[in-house]
Order: sequence, then C-alpha cells, then structure tokens
Amino acid sequence: MLSESIEAVDNGQVESVYTAELLGRPVVKAWNAALAETQRTKGVPAGTPGRLAIPVAGDFEEARKVAMSLVDDTGFDPYDAGTLADSWRQQPNGPAYCTELTLDELPAALAAADRVKDAAIRDSVPERFAALPANPTVDDVVEMNRAAHR
Repeated sequence: MLSESIEAVDNGQVESVYTAELLGRPVVKAWNAALAETQRTKGVPAGTPGRLAIPVAGDFEEARKVAMSLVDDTGFDPYDAGTLADSWRQQPNGPAYCTELTLDELPAALAAADRVKDAAIRDSVPERFAALPANPTVDDVVEMNRAAHR
C-alpha cells in the first residue's frame, strides 16, 4: 500500500504542526519518542535513580503542563521540549527517539537532532533491523537506535 504524500510536510512543515492545523485544535506531542514496550515496562516512581525521560512539545503552555503531569504519572520524567515547531527533534531516527534517555541526557540528544543526518539514518533502518537477532528485545532496538548516532 502506498501512502499519500502531504505537500506541506514534504516541503518541511513539521508533522505535528500540520496535524494541529488539520484538526483545528491544540496538539501536544509526547510519548512518541519511547517504544511501546518501554512505556509498558519501564515507568518508575518519581525520584527513582535512572528514571527515563519523555520529551513533551506543544504550543500552549497550559496543555504542555497537563501532558507533562501525565508523563510523570505514567512513570517517566517529563522534559519540556518547547513548541510543536521544534518537535521534529523527537521524531523517528533522531538521537532522542526510542533511545531511553534520562532527564540529564535528553536535552543534549534533542539538541543534536539533524534533519539531514536523521534522514540518512531513517534510510538505513532496513539494514540495521536485518542485523538484529531474529526476535529482538526492546534493549536490542534501543541499542540499535543509540548506535546509529555514535
């Protein structure tokens, strides 16, 4: 099945901004940068050493605060990642995407995002997945994602 191209996104508009415009409603982007298995199994109480962080981006401060509270409630440290225009930094194949980072590590990973480099990493996904074991664990996938940015 072929997916339709979205001209605005193809021309560089951030997908989250496009989605907010399409819906005509505020959008807050959170949890996309963590694997489902990470979300299911690795949430821990606030203050736990090594607690993983989740970036939260949105254009409305109050909505972002609500989402950050929910992230905390699900067992992860929320990190204010700014506006939707900056949310591309937590997109697939970036250094903050599915790499299980702590609150101390996440800001640098978001800052290191590079649209050109991340696109090249995206293009290497089939090859990198093929190198994983037959039944990869969440740790295998996280390590594959981290290794792509070393």
